[in-house]
Amino acid sequence: MSLVVVGCNHRSTPLGLLERMTVASDDLPKALHDLDAAANLSESVLLSTCNRIEVYAYAERFHGGYADIRELLARHSGLPPETVADELYAHHDDHAVRHLFTVAAGLDSVVLGEHEVLGQIRDAWQAARAEGTVGAALEPLFRRAVETGKRARTDTGIARGIASLSHAAVALAAERLGGLAGRRVLVLGSGDVAAGTLKSLAEAGPADIAVAGRTPERVATAAQLCGGRAVALADLDAALAAADVAITTTGATDIVVEHGNIDDVMARRGGAELLIVDVAVPRDVDPAAGELLGVTLLDMDDLGEFVERQRAGRGEEADTVRAIVDDEVNRYMAEASAREVAPLITALRARADLVSVGELERHSSRLADLSPAQRAAVESLLRGVVNKLLHEPTVRLKDAAGHARGDRLAEALRDLFDL
Repeated sequence: MSLVVVGCNHRSTPLGLLERMTVASDDLPKALHDLDAAANLSESVLLSTCNRIEVYAYAERFHGGYADIRELLARHSGLPPETVADELYAHHDDHAVRHLFTVAAGLDSVVLGEHEVLGQIRDAWQAARAEGTVGAALEPLFRRAVETGKRARTDTGIARGIASLSHAAVALAAERLGGLAGRRVLVLGSGDVAAGTLKSLAEAGPADIAVAGRTPERVATAAQLCGGRAVALADLDAALAAADVAITTTGATDIVVEHGNIDDVMARRGGAELLIVDVAVPRDVDPAAGELLGVTLLDMDDLGEFVERQRAGRGEEADTVRAIVDDEVNRYMAEASAREVAPLITALRARADLVSVGELERHSSRLADLSPAQRAAVESLLRGVVNKLLHEPTVRLKDAAGHARGDRLAEALRDLFDL
């Protein structure tokens, strides 16, 4: 059995392909059950965010598990398996553990140290729990990943400054417009990213914040939190026509704002320019809208370039977080090996006890004339010999747990004693 992670992210895959492979929350239960039904997988967690799609699983065979995950992502995206394969990375065993802990610590995000990914990992873990695809193997792994992410942010300054996609989107808009004070801002969406965006906007001092989305109740709640106003989705074009900047954050699987919508909006603006920052994956705004006169359309690629410029000077914090990840990976691997060793030692001693009992029964006629005290002495002698023989192998196996030597010893015991 191997722990594997197979996926793609903002670094490995162009945005156009990444958004096709994204798994929406409504599709997550089916995707998890498809993984659970795969021939080579026994447990699975699917992490799908605006900048990564990753499947963590235990595989009977690495190559078979990889193929099962690749096929699922191909079916979901409607892309040929060979196209999907070109975009995927894969890690197994300790490298898979290190990758997950690195993601949880915010080192593999668009925004260095971002805190949103930790909640996304926790949500993915809980969703897999709810669907019954997490067991004794992945449960401790994800618990430790969340703990690692918390430690990285508590013990270092990795999360200071711009530390979320929503914060970065507001900062990018402010950079392009020379600040947001006195500006009119429209936020499309009412989920977690929208909430983070509205919080950052409230601190930037715009003259007006409008919030639009598909669920009126959630939109109204979000607007209240930032002192803004709710806008009906039917009035979206009018809100765009009145805004200086729009930030779109929905979780929709299709385009929400078409080229034609923006064309009509620009005709109503009297030549005033419009900045749109689309941080949704899949994208909310038709990319062709960016070609219209007066429209500046920025997406996740632009956000990534902006954030990359902000990373300067935070290398020392990143190095400290990497040391934390190294420590947590080593601790987890040692504990995982110990968890695997314990049942092996139990099985070895059970086999020895079975042999001892069998030998006593086989010689029961010869021992029939012994007194109870003499019988007890023979049994005690036998147990003592067995315990002394097993003591050294047990100690060595426990001492080597967590290292390659421990894995070799464990495999040797399984073969030698047919455990």
